[in-house]
Amino acid sequence: MDVPSKSSAAAGHGALWTILTVVLVGVLATVVWYLVAGSVAHRWVQLAGTLLAWTLFLAAVLALRHVPVQLVAAVVVCGALLLGFSAMSGPPSTSSDSARYAWDGIVQKAGLSPYRYVPADPAVKALRPAWLFQDRTPGGTCPRGFYPADVSAEGIAKSPALPGSGSLCTVINRPQVPTIYPALAEIYFLAVRLLPAAGVGFIAFQLAGLAVSLLLTAGLLWFLHRNSRPLHLAAWWAWSPLVLFEAVNNAHVDILGAMLATAALLLLMRGNVLSSGVAFGAAVAAKLVPVIMAPGMLFHRPLRFTLTSSLTFALLYLPYVLISGEAVIGYLPGYLTEEGYGPGTSGRFALVRMVVPDAWATPVGAVLLLITAVYVWRTVDPQRPWDGQLIMVGATLLIVSPGFPWYALLLVPLIVLSGRFEYFAIPIAFTIMYLSADQLDSYLTAQTVLSAAVIIIAAAAWRRKNLAIRMLERTAGKECG
Repeated sequence: MDVPSKSSAAAGHGALWTILTVVLVGVLATVVWYLVAGSVAHRWVQLAGTLLAWTLFLAAVLALRHVPVQLVAAVVVCGALLLGFSAMSGPPSTSSDSARYAWDGIVQKAGLSPYRYVPADPAVKALRPAWLFQDRTPGGTCPRGFYPADVSAEGIAKSPALPGSGSLCTVINRPQVPTIYPALAEIYFLAVRLLPAAGVGFIAFQLAGLAVSLLLTAGLLWFLHRNSRPLHLAAWWAWSPLVLFEAVNNAHVDILGAMLATAALLLLMRGNVLSSGVAFGAAVAAKLVPVIMAPGMLFHRPLRFTLTSSLTFALLYLPYVLISGEAVIGYLPGYLTEEGYGPGTSGRFALVRMVVPDAWATPVGAVLLLITAVYVWRTVDPQRPWDGQLIMVGATLLIVSPGFPWYALLLVPLIVLSGRFEYFAIPIAFTIMYLSADQLDSYLTAQTVLSAAVIIIAAAAWRRKNLAIRMLERTAGKECG
């Protein structure tokens, strides 16, 4: 009687793990499709479904570790495509930001500066597509999914209504104020809207988000392969529910900043200072948030890097400054005040407010950020710069506590490169904060889930340190023996 060889047994186990991984990815795609295309109206259902997606994601990436090495890259990419198309099966489910992206692109396509006219301005009435703007019904209400143009999507009047805007409805958030987005973001908006007709809706930016996320997936696979690291790590980015919902379905421009910032970090590690500086300057000009990575980018020719990134940022802004002047600032100062980054009782600086009075939260938070920045700048490892960046970005998100899940897109590639998966507690916490905002006390929820994230990250760091000490003790014991 023939006994199965070890190689055939291993092949059988590999096939079973491959099938299990594919099944888990398929179930995850179904959950994503339901949340996106199933018209889920209640935030509790949305939250429960999203947490289920995170659970399935964890099971799928753990199963992928047992898939035969020669199949991993193909499974990662095919899974990313399947999940990405599932995320595009319906309009944005939890954010209308891409409506403003589309409008800014349409305005630029017509030869106008996006910083000059607000969406509700009658001067740009001829540019308004029906999927972004509608008139009120005879009963005086707005069609489903649309909001009065003199009120934001949150139902709060932001500024005096423009003449004629009272009868207008739109899906654009804050239609009475200028755009807040920086220069490269506006170039990206124009590029995405350049070919599609005005009637093409959200799908254009969803496709662009999927394309950028796949580009970063390919870059991670290339880097992991080149450095002899497991390729399955790329799935922690490619299959992440955060990427599926925020980069693809909601199509947030943060995906562009995350991709460019990751490229800048890897290029600088390889000694390509000029290319890294260009990529980093572009990342900040896509979404200002990547600037928080600057302290961890000064480990190789810092002066040349700083000059290159600053010049890139300035050159990207130059055409808009020449056309619009100081109007390029847009509504950014008002937005920051509105979102609670000053004294007040919002969920911003939620953890800091647990230990200091509200009036002190912003300055104390700033001091904590400065201390973190100096620490990362002084201790960053040029061979593993993502470790320092993970601390910088993670600490900033925890201290500032913006509560928008898509801000954590910048964090995920750093998690992949460092292998410190406990930091996924941050985007999960932000997701809970965001989806429960209308149901629970936002300040208390922020304190609870962010505290839990801190505990998870601290416990993992303590465990890792103890394991390192034990390994050193065992090595020393063997040498003595």
